[in-house]
Amino acid sequence: MTNESQFILRLQDPKSKETAFRELLQLYKERLYWHIRKIVLSHDDADDVLQNTFIKVYKSIDKFKGESKLYSWLYRIATNESITHLNKNAKRLHISNEEQKDNALNSLTADVYFEGDEIQLKLQRAIASLPEKQQLVFNMKYFDDIKYKDMAEILETSEGALKASYHIAVKKIETYLTSN
Repeated sequence: MTNESQFILRLQDPKSKETAFRELLQLYKERLYWHIRKIVLSHDDADDVLQNTFIKVYKSIDKFKGESKLYSWLYRIATNESITHLNKNAKRLHISNEEQKDNALNSLTADVYFEGDEIQLKLQRAIASLPEKQQLVFNMKYFDDIKYKDMAEILETSEGALKASYHIAVKKIETYLTSN
């Protein structure tokens, strides 16, 4: 039995769940925070989504079958929670997802947690100009260096489609950065 499968058993055992879950938080909270932050852009929203992600993980860990890696499952939940958050926010504000993306980008410079300069802001605008799937693929590959095989598990799509999405995203970002 691997370390991961032993860890999953500890997470699913009522006697060790609390301790194992605290370990899980320590192992993944920072990586998941940055993954979520790249999607929602705002620090406060990222904190909210991260909390929702871990609540969902805690409530559903007993149903985890181990058919994918634990971190792939966590990333899938975090990704879905991020997208759900963005959609709910847009609906609540009665604006389109595009308008919400623009609002988030415009408020990024006012975010005390954003330490980027003008070039990083331009890169964020370029990424935001991509369709949602290309944004996810680009962020996961470029910033998180996630392998296509793992990304395929997280996003539930083929490696070939992900490679094509990443290639197209890179070309679009290059075009955006050189033309603006």
